[in-house]
Amino acid sequence: MKKILFAASECVPFIKTGGLADVVGALPKEFNRAEWDVRVILPNYEAIPEKFRNEFRYLTHFYMGTGPYVPSAHVGIMEYEFRGITFYFIDNLDYFGGERPYSDTRTDIEKFIFFSKAVLAVLPVIDFKPDIIHCHDWQTGFIPVYLKNEFSANPFFWGIKTIMTIHNLRFQGIWDIDTVMGLSGLPGDLFTPDKLEFKRDANMLKGGIVYADYITTVSRTYAEEIQTDYYGEGLNGLLSARRNSLYGILNGIDNSLYDPRTDEMIYKNYSLKTFRKGKAANKKALQEELGLAVDPDKYLIGLISRLTDQKGLDLIQYVMDRILDDHTQLVVVGSGEARYEDMFRYYASRFPDRVSANILYSDSLAHKLYAAADSFLVPSLFEPCGLSQIISFRYGTVPIVRETGGLKDTVIPLNEFEGTGDGFSFRNYNGEDLINTINYSKYIFFSQPQHWTDLVKHGMKKDLSWTVSRKKYEDLYNALIGR
Repeated sequence: MKKILFAASECVPFIKTGGLADVVGALPKEFNRAEWDVRVILPNYEAIPEKFRNEFRYLTHFYMGTGPYVPSAHVGIMEYEFRGITFYFIDNLDYFGGERPYSDTRTDIEKFIFFSKAVLAVLPVIDFKPDIIHCHDWQTGFIPVYLKNEFSANPFFWGIKTIMTIHNLRFQGIWDIDTVMGLSGLPGDLFTPDKLEFKRDANMLKGGIVYADYITTVSRTYAEEIQTDYYGEGLNGLLSARRNSLYGILNGIDNSLYDPRTDEMIYKNYSLKTFRKGKAANKKALQEELGLAVDPDKYLIGLISRLTDQKGLDLIQYVMDRILDDHTQLVVVGSGEARYEDMFRYYASRFPDRVSANILYSDSLAHKLYAAADSFLVPSLFEPCGLSQIISFRYGTVPIVRETGGLKDTVIPLNEFEGTGDGFSFRNYNGEDLINTINYSKYIFFSQPQHWTDLVKHGMKKDLSWTVSRKKYEDLYNALIGR
């Protein structure tokens, strides 16, 4: 039996702020349990719903110092089995109390240094020695560091390998060296440019990249992009140096959660054979619910996103007046920067029959929009993987994306002459290219219905589930374990 431990700061269904939680919640259950023992370890946040926390089983607790600033801290261990997967939760109310999983950077640095060390410290106590610890994002970046340094003298930890997965390189866990030394107890000789030092500060993600056996990120193109100055966030040199240990493996989705045939959140279920009537019914119902003009011939564009520059909202702002012609509707679901929230509210008040601004996140409304929209907008500045374009395929909604990261890896642009493609894409990050691509999609929708039908069918037939990605992780795990 091969043993894998996922370590992460969030996981569906317990706690979620972004796509990381979806990955950590979905991937472990994909493995064949006759061959793989995959477990997950998380912080025991007070914000985890009580329906779960009340079922957690207390195992034990002990006290652990992380450095001279924190000579002793409580480490509780809770256990819970969910859908056949064993979850462990590190309990410390001082660090993981409160309404939200994350706080200010200084506080987060301290609590995730504690979490990284606690993950290793609890393993002998629960008598679980993984072959691989699969670390996710900067919050777990010090696990490989501690493993190869402070814990390396303990025979229990000999032979344990680590994988560091970068979900978004922009977030790295950076603070001043003196504070991080005081919080972590790591020796000063580790805080050098070839190890943990980064522009005179300490960098937790860099530590993970330096000390992990393998590094992965969440799409093949993003793995290539982050080795360049433009996308590398200052770590491109290190990532290039480790390129022989760097792999891009696309995220998947849980097809059972996103299936228009069975989805209970949408107005009317449909399949590949019945998508015309099904999508028409969903569009009509959503138009009615949101107060838009009820018209089957309107071109309905969906946008579900954090409203930030990274997601290309500055491009959308630049071309909004040109998107909203008499034949087009836009439905937005998301929140973020005030200027973008206010922009969508303004257009919704100005064109209430064309624009619906839902400045919130609602899972049920998101599902309804996937099913109702004709196209789906993802014009990101960078996108490590992106899940919304993958989900939109499942519902026969045609994505319009910028060619970056996972968007480039998943969306094949329409070629009218060859009859290929499943979406629309543009390369350069500018508003004119975006509006030209949106207008081209409108031309196909209104004037080339057969091409549009082919786009929908090609997208609905794609398999971008976790089954495909799981096999690539299995190959990586097997190579690292040497079996």
